[in-house]
Amino acid sequence: MINLFEVQETNKMIEESNLDVRTITLGISLLDCCDSDVDRLCEKIYKKITTVAKDLVSTGEAISLEYGIPIVNKRISVTPVALVGASCCKTPEDFVKIGQTLDRAAKSVGVNFLGGFSALVSKGMSESDRLLIEAIPQTLATTERVCSSVNVGSTKTGIDMDAVKLLGEKIVETARATSDIDSGGCAKLVVFCNAPDDNPFMAGAFHGVTEGDAVINVGVSGPGVVKRALMEVRGKDFETLCETIKKTAFKVTRVGQLVASTAAKRLKIPFGIVDLSLAPTPSIGDSVAEILEEIGLERVGAPGTTAALALLNDQVKKGGVMASSYVGGLSGAFIPVSEDQGMIDAVNAGALTLEKLEAMTCVCSVGLDMIAIPGDTKASTISGIIADEMAIGMINQKTTAVRLIPVWGKGVGEVAEFGGLLGYAPIMPVNNFSCEAFVNRGGRIPAPIHSFKN
Repeated sequence: MINLFEVQETNKMIEESNLDVRTITLGISLLDCCDSDVDRLCEKIYKKITTVAKDLVSTGEAISLEYGIPIVNKRISVTPVALVGASCCKTPEDFVKIGQTLDRAAKSVGVNFLGGFSALVSKGMSESDRLLIEAIPQTLATTERVCSSVNVGSTKTGIDMDAVKLLGEKIVETARATSDIDSGGCAKLVVFCNAPDDNPFMAGAFHGVTEGDAVINVGVSGPGVVKRALMEVRGKDFETLCETIKKTAFKVTRVGQLVASTAAKRLKIPFGIVDLSLAPTPSIGDSVAEILEEIGLERVGAPGTTAALALLNDQVKKGGVMASSYVGGLSGAFIPVSEDQGMIDAVNAGALTLEKLEAMTCVCSVGLDMIAIPGDTKASTISGIIADEMAIGMINQKTTAVRLIPVWGKGVGEVAEFGGLLGYAPIMPVNNFSCEAFVNRGGRIPAPIHSFKN
C-alpha cells in the first residue's frame, strides 16, 4: 500500500529534485506489414502505427495529470526496418521512403521520437542491412523524429568491422547532410554492441524480434533525487553511501512501475519493462556528473571517477531491481556529454577527456554518448573509436554504444547547439594518429573465448 508519507515524499522529489518519467515507449512489431511492394509496405506501416499508437500521447498526458508525475516524452519503437524492408527494398532510396513514412506516422500520433530505423549486423550484413545503412544520412536529414541504430557487435558473435568502417563513413555523411543544425542528424544515430531488445531510450530504441506484437516500456530518471539524498550523508562511509543510493533508486523505480502498469492497463497493451537508468538533462540539478562530484570528486574526470561511477551504477541496479516486476533496457547511469551540465562543465574545465570517458564506459550503462568532435575528423578515426567501444562491450558482456557528432565546419573550442533534451556540447579534441590500416583490414573480429558457453 502507498501511504500518505510516500505520496508527500514523491511530490517533494518531483518539485525539488527534477524527478520525472523520461519516457513511455510503445514498441510495435511491423513484421506483419512485410510486403514485396515498397509502397504497399509503407501504407501498412503507417496504418499499423497510427492505429496501435493513437491513444499513446493522450494516455500519457492523462496519467501525468492524474498522478502529478512529469512524463517528458512519449515515443515509439518498431521492428528493425532492415528486416521489415528486406523483401521489397532494392535501393537506399526505398529505405528512405520507409523512414519518411515512419516520420509521418510519428507526427500523426504526436510522439516525440520513433526508433527502429535499424539493422542488426553483429556477424555480417545482408544486402538489406547494407542498403539501410547507406540510407541513414538521407533519412536522418529528411526526417524530424526518426532515430536510427545499428548493432555491429556482440559477446557471442564478435564485431563486424566491415559495418564499423561503413558506419564511420555514414556518420561523416550524416554530419555533412545536417550541417545547418550543427550536424544534429548524428544525434539520432547510435552504434551498439550487445543492443537490448527492450530499450525505451532514444536514439537506440527498437522493438526486438523476441518481443510480442506490442508492448509498453518505461524509462525513469532521477539524478537530482539521488544527488539530494547524497547531500544528506555527505562525509559518511561507503556503506551509508551505498544504502542511500539503493533506497533512492527503489523509490524512483516505483514511480516508473506505477506509470508503466497504469499505461499498459489503459492502453490494453502488455507491460514490458522499466528501465531504471539515471538519465540526465541540461537542467540545473539534473546531472549524473554532479552525483559523482557529491560522492567526493572535485570534478568528473579526476582520479577515482571510474570507481565512483561503478559504485553508482551498481547500487542503482540493486535498489531498482526490487521495485519493478520486470527490469530491462539499459538500466544504470548514462553519461552523455551534451545532456549533462556537469559533464559539460568538466570538459570546459579540462578535467574530462574523450579517453577518460572511454574508461568510464567500462562501468556505465551505455557508452560514448552525445560527444561533439571536430567536423574534419576522418571517417576512419570515427570507425576506430567505434571499434574500441564495441570491444569494451564485447569483452565485458555489456551493452556499449557510440553516439559521436562530428560538427561540420566547427573545431575544438567551439560549441554545438542541439536544443531541447539534447542540450549543447563543447567540441572535444580527438587523437588524430591514424588507424586507417586497421579499419581497412575488413572482416570480423572474433568473439572472445568466454563467449563459448553452450
